[in-house]
Amino acid sequence: MISVKMLKPYYIKADDQYVRIILAYQYFSVMINNNVYQFIPIEAKEIRINRRTRKVENVGSRFAFQKGKEIIYMTMTELITLPEFLTQLHNIAKPYYDEIHGLDEMETEHRLIMDELEKLNLKRLIDKALDERDEKTFRELVELL
Repeated sequence: MISVKMLKPYYIKADDQYVRIILAYQYFSVMINNNVYQFIPIEAKEIRINRRTRKVENVGSRFAFQKGKEIIYMTMTELITLPEFLTQLHNIAKPYYDEIHGLDEMETEHRLIMDELEKLNLKRLIDKALDERDEKTFRELVELL
């Protein structure tokens, strides 16, 4: 049986697309058959999460865990099957999700306002074409509406 004993980031890097959770010695450990294995950064050292989809992107990465001289490798695919791993991971990254989520809401609101203004402008242009009895422009504008 495998479970996560501890998962703490060494540090976190966030950019527009990803939250990168950087791992180091003594910050990540797993229990395998009642034995504690410590993370060692000999292969993968980070967990990369897409900020928009909130999904782990580097599912093919291999993480190494050591107990004494024994080293066990686990892929990200294996780790994300552990519910407590995903729960802890998303709790760590949650503040970064909310930050971009707020921007998305504001961006969506701005788009809605712009769409409404464009429709109103189109209707005014249709009214102007009617006033000037410009049938060709009228028909072209109606198609855009």
